[in-house]
Amino acid sequence: MREAFLINTLNKMSDRLIFFDTTLRDGEQVPGCQLNTIEKIEVARQLESLGVDVIEAGFPVSSPGDFNSVVEISRAVSRPVICALTRAVENDINVAAESLKYAKYRRIHTGIGTSDEHIRYKFNSTREEILERAVAAVKYAASKRAEVEFYAEDAGRTDNEYLARVAEAAIKAGATIINIPDTTGYCLPDEYGAKIRYLMEHVDGLANGKAILSTHCHNDLGMATANTMSGVLNGARQVEVTINGVGERAGNTSLEEIAMILKCHHDIPLECGINTQRITAASRLVSSLMSMPVQFNKAIVGRNAFAHSSGIHQDGVLKNTTTYEIIDPKDVGLDESDIVLTARSGRAALRHRLSALGVKVDIIAMNRIYEAFLKLADKKRELTDDDILMLAGADLSAKKHVKLEALEVTTGKGVVPDATIKLNVNGESFTAQSTGNGPLDASIKALKKIILRTMTLKEMTIQALSKGSDDACKVHMQVENDGHLYYGFGSDTDIVTASVEAYIDCINKFKPQENG
Repeated sequence: MREAFLINTLNKMSDRLIFFDTTLRDGEQVPGCQLNTIEKIEVARQLESLGVDVIEAGFPVSSPGDFNSVVEISRAVSRPVICALTRAVENDINVAAESLKYAKYRRIHTGIGTSDEHIRYKFNSTREEILERAVAAVKYAASKRAEVEFYAEDAGRTDNEYLARVAEAAIKAGATIINIPDTTGYCLPDEYGAKIRYLMEHVDGLANGKAILSTHCHNDLGMATANTMSGVLNGARQVEVTINGVGERAGNTSLEEIAMILKCHHDIPLECGINTQRITAASRLVSSLMSMPVQFNKAIVGRNAFAHSSGIHQDGVLKNTTTYEIIDPKDVGLDESDIVLTARSGRAALRHRLSALGVKVDIIAMNRIYEAFLKLADKKRELTDDDILMLAGADLSAKKHVKLEALEVTTGKGVVPDATIKLNVNGESFTAQSTGNGPLDASIKALKKIILRTMTLKEMTIQALSKGSDDACKVHMQVENDGHLYYGFGSDTDIVTASVEAYIDCINKFKPQENG
């Protein structure tokens, strides 16, 4: 096994930042986001391919399911260290050690609350008793032939002098990583960085490489990433993070944000093993499995992270992407930036979209199209390719391989939903029928009888275009096919029809060899 692997690595290369991912432990504590063992293994393998150094696989004593997940993850991945969380309780540590028996590299993460709030109200104890319990837990964990990490829960609100005493005692007892959690997300960046610096200067064992400090910051006040970077710049050499920043309450520090900060800021002399081109895939997998959509304006992985709608911005990006982008979309696994056409877009963006659609126009025609574009854009939040081609006098429907000719759905209380669909595929009509657990499910199943491809609906959003119950709605979909995600839109006064149109829009964007 790899005793104190990370510390030995840091002794040789002090500019290495360790990525400790806790998506499967802290991230999975979000209400409604629990994963089963098979799903956890899928995420763990994605984390391994992403290049994380440590996977916190769970809290084994909490339930048989969590115990089994740690066991199976230990079997499924081999490169990262597999970590199990415990309280400062011998039985917790025994169960954690048992769950890690198949791990190639294993770590027990034990600890206790150190703030006066925790000592007084959670434990009804004293500082000296907590110190003794911390030392006893670390010694016991160290006897289990595993790397030991100690966490001082609520360290963000812990007196620095007392925190230093606890950290030093834990190192002497056998801990090689000391985790300094800002459990409540209370600290300001300067405050958290000063705390890390104080420990670096006052704890024996940190300066000589016997142990390292780890950050674990929550986002209650929106400062998790800032606090983490402040900790790193003041000497911490492990960051505890989650994909998409998932975690209890407002979440944890986002893995993707720290990784891309290091990639963008070449003046920070730290290396990491994260393959940033796999970030988008990891983000989408976690979002899908946890049924937790990523907010559109989320840094790095949000749908709008590389979208430009302002005419000034679009013009600049089209001339040179560095004018408004500090990250190359390809660096996080995306093909390109997204030029979103709205009422704020300029001629450059409209010309770019027309060119991408294969439409060439002269200056006079461009002026005419742009005037019509602005009028339509004032009525719609965002213009689609269909809208643009309509303005240019082109007919996109002629280019579609698959078109919806008819859809008939029977549904209601006490009735098994039934759908009959008629599609035109490359000029030939096909009809199919199916039942389902709802009108849309029945419609999609009928569609799949005609389009013989493996397709999975990954995300669906319904948006009302106006306020009346008889008005049109717009449906956005993401459909996966052959490992690729495709985005589609549909609109109609009937939600099921709009949804099927959105699904078909995705199919029409499949690569040529994938079209039905």
